[in-house]
Amino acid sequence: MPKQLELFPGYAPPEPRIVPRSEHPISRRMISREALKVLYRLHDAGYLAYLVGGSVRDLLLGLTPKDFDVGTDARPEEIRRLFRASRIIGRRFRLVHVYFRGGKFVEVVTFRGPEDLEEEEEEVYGTPQQDAFRRDLTINALFYNIADFTIVDYVGGLEDLRRGIIRIIGDPDIRFTRDPVRMLRAIRHAARAGFEIEPRTWEGILKHREKIRLCSPYRLRDEWLKDVTGGWSEPWLSLMFKSGLFREIFPSYHRTLVAFPPTQKFLSRLLSVSDRLLSEGQLSQAEALTLFLYPYLLAHGFGKPPSRPERPTREVEKRLLEILGSYRFCRELFEETLLLLSSLLYYRYFVLKGKTPPRKLTRKSYFPLLLRLSEIIFPREKEFFNLEVSLPKKKKKRKRRGHA
Repeated sequence: MPKQLELFPGYAPPEPRIVPRSEHPISRRMISREALKVLYRLHDAGYLAYLVGGSVRDLLLGLTPKDFDVGTDARPEEIRRLFRASRIIGRRFRLVHVYFRGGKFVEVVTFRGPEDLEEEEEEVYGTPQQDAFRRDLTINALFYNIADFTIVDYVGGLEDLRRGIIRIIGDPDIRFTRDPVRMLRAIRHAARAGFEIEPRTWEGILKHREKIRLCSPYRLRDEWLKDVTGGWSEPWLSLMFKSGLFREIFPSYHRTLVAFPPTQKFLSRLLSVSDRLLSEGQLSQAEALTLFLYPYLLAHGFGKPPSRPERPTREVEKRLLEILGSYRFCRELFEETLLLLSSLLYYRYFVLKGKTPPRKLTRKSYFPLLLRLSEIIFPREKEFFNLEVSLPKKKKKRKRRGHA
């Protein structure tokens, strides 16, 4: 019999709250066709098949999930036998990707057992209840059972969702120590949904924030990149700053924002615009990163108008490495962001001087992006730094007179 997960001495996990289909809004029409195929094939084979994690949370909030993950009591090898187009991935804890046409896939995870046994490098499987208590936040531990279309709640996630509360599951001291990235996820979901972090969880973040530096730079990069480019970066920045996590992850940027308060307000304003455009699907990752990084460059030698027009690519790269050194993302994204930032500063020279930019710049394929970013950045830069900025007016096409 699987060992029960003890969150703290004397704690007995409660019976789950089962919400029937008539009392919740989730319909199968809201679930992807691929996920439904996986759920039903597992169910028909006699296994438990639950929709798990963030997809259930998002459906209850009226949002469209980015992906649909499935939890089951079937082992990876059993899942693999059920789905021909699938692959087992992972080493310490294996899961299965089931593939569909168009590059789509559904991630299928076997219910996990107690966390303390996994520390002994065993592959520990468990019950749905144990798996729920292994998850990070109560609102991320809700299950949708395809067998009867009920929602299963072991941790009080439904009530926290109703009240707009972000709560870590279990003892914050233990959970944040075992995986400090959970602090970033608490910040993310508070910022994304506009929820409040409950006091015990918040105190745990303040107490353990320095432990975030123990995490792999690659994991941290993946986490903050989601937030900067997700559409909730302005409230994320505020919570990261208040919690001290921004200082731990971006020490150089934090020192800059503290030393030059207008820079923080400028950054916040740019992120507000970025969030709106991202939510409308009108901004790329590189453009969002450009808006996030530009205020740092402005405070480090690029605020004053240059004496002559030049593209400061090397200087910009050097400054970016001060912030992103160990968080290097894919080369293509880094180079596109570097190109936009250095070109923007080059174009800025002509804007500040009231001159027409050279044709070698205006003919570039990325110049329309440059114009759009300048229309976002430069007027707000003028507001916070009292610069004389006059964006060039768009030329009206002249009507050609007909010959008599």
